[in-house]
Amino acid sequence: MGETFAISKYPDADKIINQLDRLIKEPIYTIRPNKLQDYVENYFNQKCAKSKALIEEARKIIPGGVQHNLAFNYPFPLVITKAEGAYLYDLDGNRYYDFLQAGGPTVLGSNPTEVRSKVIELLNDCGPSTGLFHEYEYKLAKKISEHIKAVEMFRMLGSGTEACMAAIRVARLATKKKNILKMGGAYHGWSDQLAYGIRVPGSKWTQANGVPRNCFKYIQEFFPNDLNDLEKKLRLNKLRGGTAAVMIEPVGPESGTRPLHYEFNKGVEKLCRKYGALLIFDEVVTAFRIGMSGAQGYFGVSPDLTVFGKVVAGGYPSAGGLGGKKEYMKYLSAGIGGGGKHKKALVGGTMAANPLSCVAGYYTLCEI
Repeated sequence: MGETFAISKYPDADKIINQLDRLIKEPIYTIRPNKLQDYVENYFNQKCAKSKALIEEARKIIPGGVQHNLAFNYPFPLVITKAEGAYLYDLDGNRYYDFLQAGGPTVLGSNPTEVRSKVIELLNDCGPSTGLFHEYEYKLAKKISEHIKAVEMFRMLGSGTEACMAAIRVARLATKKKNILKMGGAYHGWSDQLAYGIRVPGSKWTQANGVPRNCFKYIQEFFPNDLNDLEKKLRLNKLRGGTAAVMIEPVGPESGTRPLHYEFNKGVEKLCRKYGALLIFDEVVTAFRIGMSGAQGYFGVSPDLTVFGKVVAGGYPSAGGLGGKKEYMKYLSAGIGGGGKHKKALVGGTMAANPLSCVAGYYTLCEI
């Protein structure tokens, strides 16, 4: 029996994009201020008093009162004390449906018992981290490699951002080229160089507050669904030392909110082969969600490097990774005396591949 995928019918990308463009031109409608204030008073102020009091104290020591960008701050963030399956519970005992699921990595729902029991078992024996090799580093890497063909080797890292940083460093070492082409609007973490053209195609550095512009000397963007624009930039880069890699979100920028034509990924792959650039798939939001073989399995593409995010630990902390073909992954050989005579990419992460994250990731993938 062949692999099944979560997408039963691929959407009409042009239709969705046209609908989005029409929506942008429509006037903005807001909730009437008096109705909003009534809701704030009747729900938040009356039923969430403990959350309100704690957040008021937290704002004195934490910027904005919370540590996470996903928190909804109006009129104040809710303080969550319990997560279970499809539900969240706040400090006042109110229950909510959890549509956020930590931004996507808790595929089995929040705090699944099948994974939690294995994590507790490991903590009782080993503790969360040793800085040395643990059997679940191997088990998790092997499990990922078994399902995703292009991942011949896998290196665990601390986050999706770190994995994206590692990917472009490996690409530059492997190709001896400097330029990186990314899809406009795509988000590949918040490192200096990749904070370019995020959220809105063509926006370049405009949202990279705090990042000097000279960080983007070797970063360019191309427009989604525009293979001609990509090839034009690849051709131009041949006069500027070549392109090390093309980096894309395979379902489209911003987690597919501007979807790609079904054949677009194949077209990008062909252009990478033509111009000698590595193809990097950022599967932070697609790996093990679209299918066990990821978006690359669904679209029938074989990227050179694949970026993974928090899903590789099932929502447990300190998780991300880079996988790919052996000829490129050799640049990530780790440990004192590890690797051959070739240069190694500069990567780090004291907590990367810790036993807690790896055991959680392994049993999460087993359950999926």
